[in-house]
Amino acid sequence: MGKERVLLKSEEKMSNIEAAKLMRDIAEKIEKGKVTLSRGKEEVVLDIPDRVEVEIKAEEEVGKRKTERKLEIEIEWKVGDQETSKGELKIK
Repeated sequence: MGKERVLLKSEEKMSNIEAAKLMRDIAEKIEKGKVTLSRGKEEVVLDIPDRVEVEIKAEEEVGKRKTERKLEIEIEWKVGDQETSKGELKIK
């Protein structure tokens, strides 16, 4: 496999309401097939194909003083490739 190159990275604290709005905004752009990410002078335009692979992972890391939980949502595709579905994940 090739070398990974980060096109743009952002990490910031926000309320759960702000995080949900951000995810809705991203979902809307994915439906339209194009996501543009920008910060300052940096800008990345991603053309999203009709079929993508979605990975959802819930993690927990127990430390000495605190427990940290993560919900990771990763959307991945190979440029020019169309993959078939491996099954449906349901969120309740």
